[in-house]
Amino acid sequence: MSSILADVHTITEQKSQAGYQLDPRTAMANRLPGTIQPFLTWLTARPAPGEAAPALPATHYVHEAIGLMVAGIGLGAAAFIADDTLIFSLMLFISLTLTTSGLGLFQVVIFHHCGHGAVFKEKKHNRDVGRLISALFLFKHFDAYRQEHMMHHNARKLLTEDDEFADFVLGMCRLEPSLSKGELWRRVLLNVVFSPSFHVRFLYRRLKAATTSPDRTHNLVSIGFWAGSFALAAASGLLLPFLLVWVLPVTLLLQLATIGRILCEHRFPEPALIAARGREFICLATAGVFPGAQPPEMAATTAAGLLAWSGWWANMLTVQLFVRLTVLVGDAPCHDFHHRRPAGEWTSYIHSRQNDVDAGCPGFPINYGENWGLFSAIDENLGTLAATPRDALPDWQH
Repeated sequence: MSSILADVHTITEQKSQAGYQLDPRTAMANRLPGTIQPFLTWLTARPAPGEAAPALPATHYVHEAIGLMVAGIGLGAAAFIADDTLIFSLMLFISLTLTTSGLGLFQVVIFHHCGHGAVFKEKKHNRDVGRLISALFLFKHFDAYRQEHMMHHNARKLLTEDDEFADFVLGMCRLEPSLSKGELWRRVLLNVVFSPSFHVRFLYRRLKAATTSPDRTHNLVSIGFWAGSFALAAASGLLLPFLLVWVLPVTLLLQLATIGRILCEHRFPEPALIAARGREFICLATAGVFPGAQPPEMAATTAAGLLAWSGWWANMLTVQLFVRLTVLVGDAPCHDFHHRRPAGEWTSYIHSRQNDVDAGCPGFPINYGENWGLFSAIDENLGTLAATPRDALPDWQH
């Protein structure tokens, strides 16, 4: 790693002298110690130049999701025996973050890639695990999800009435093309993120999908798990901890994370490209979304430099870390790679995407695009929706 970073430093010095603006991850590799590069790779979902990909089996993500949830629930339970209010609040916050992160991995990574038949070797194992996840965590029945998700990967269906993304953004969230970006942001914040009625509608939709599917066994597992959990918590006098430590992450917190993730997933290309539905449409309909920001150029040896680096680290270890743990979990930052290479090496998604970038993305007319920061990505995507004529997209009846 040290020799690689030395080479990067030499190259970037030359580019800097030529007025070249480094991308944030290369700048991090150039300006920060090698010992923290693996952490920055995970945090930003971008590798340092020349970094080798770790060999991770698909089951690594299953174990990670379970571990996060067990740790989160355990810490949350322990919080209720804390005497100090501040300690209780801190433990509960960390608990909710970890549990929501684990749930996100189950949703975004395991459930999703089971739908592609890519987590376990046997088709039956992918199906059975997918069905169990949808029953326990109140998702759409796995079989229905899988069918809809395959249409989402079809260029002829993306951003149509049959597309799960368009149904959520234009239907569930009630966003519309041709509105100003300011109005779209207003709707996102007031009518979606901070709207109790939206979250009730969202939860009702989830409950209905999980408990009234055509699969009677799936419905009984879902109803039995939740009814039994509530009954056990009430009988043991632990209803309040149960509601805070488990029900809150599964419902409101996971829904908030889902809103953020879906709103940054896809943008709306020009109407001619939407109508053509070719490979250029696929290229411009999504981009990488990486948690992080450009690091300061100045050294931390001056007061101004120290202040700049302190602010940068504060952002990376609070906002960006929280986003990575709860919203852009797993391979969500590299959603563009998944759409271009749905059968690609998703377990090493960070490096697989970068390898494809470096190769020029063979078979596609445009290389990958990217955004740095969740909110910047959502803002850009809403801007493309604002610029889209109404007749370029389906009209949802609300």
